[in-house]
Amino acid sequence: MKKQWVALFLVLLVGLGSMALLLKQHFWNGNIVYDDEQRGLKKQIVIYFSHVVAENTPKGLAAQKFAELVEKKTNGRVKVEVFPNGSLYSDGEEIDALLRGDVQMIAPAFSNVTELIPEWQVLDLPFLFQDYRDVERTFTGDVGNQLLEMLDEKGIKGLALWSNGFKQMMSTTRPLVHVDDFRGLRFRIMPSEVIASQFRLLGGDPVVVSFDHVYRSLEKREFDGQENTISNIYSKGFYKFQPYITISNHGYLGYAVMMNKSFWESLPKDIQQKITEAMQETTVWNLQQSKKQNEEELKKIEQNKYIRIHRLSEEEKKRWEERLSPLYDQFTKEFGDKLLREIKYNK
Repeated sequence: MKKQWVALFLVLLVGLGSMALLLKQHFWNGNIVYDDEQRGLKKQIVIYFSHVVAENTPKGLAAQKFAELVEKKTNGRVKVEVFPNGSLYSDGEEIDALLRGDVQMIAPAFSNVTELIPEWQVLDLPFLFQDYRDVERTFTGDVGNQLLEMLDEKGIKGLALWSNGFKQMMSTTRPLVHVDDFRGLRFRIMPSEVIASQFRLLGGDPVVVSFDHVYRSLEKREFDGQENTISNIYSKGFYKFQPYITISNHGYLGYAVMMNKSFWESLPKDIQQKITEAMQETTVWNLQQSKKQNEEELKKIEQNKYIRIHRLSEEEKKRWEERLSPLYDQFTKEFGDKLLREIKYNK
């Protein structure tokens, strides 16, 4: 009986070997069928893109559009995985995470870049831009390129400057119309010396709070006011706690889209080109979308009868500019006037 089992096993082994030989000959004759999707996945490059705002904001929408364009332009060779709302890293952690290579792409606010490159404080100066044309000219022109090139020596590939919109003032306790209305109030800020000095000049007390903690801090009444864009105010529901909004357009909130430099340099040249093309298209779209979105969402906020909105008059704006003018002298003294002159005066 044992010999019969051994014989049967040998017959099966010979049969399987013959079948394998036939299959091998069949495939070598050019008859193999490849699963393109599975083959592509083995070579697919995955980019983790972390940011801290909601998906329905100008940055959130731009990140998603960029991911779609990259996948399309590379025929699926590159996949950008977008992680919004600080789900991977907070705005205080993301630059370090990028430098460590834990994530490949981020888009921090300009203010968060100032700790790495102090010259970027120029973008936090109040009343730097008069309108969206000023913003577009700066972000996509020579000044924008100069700022992005400063990132290179820090181990970062600067890809683009994205827009959120003009910043407005908010308060829990009273309207912020006259320069003395800020006195004695506590204001949430991003980590920027210029912004901190701005509120001190207005008589306020600045406190740094990361963006992902703002809503929670509002619930606990940990500060009295803040500056933010309409798109952030609307998407995060900040107006529920701070019903006094001043349309001041005093500052601008933008983002530096960046990639880990070592990762960028590891990419094939054709992939770098496709990513660059996708980024350029996305940036043009973002500049248009941010303006449109802030305008549309302001109209929605205006329909809320509990929100009190004040638009600065030209005279009121002039008083704000006069009070905050020392910031320009301070910046020029520390960094010179080249960047500032190119942004503000070379129209």
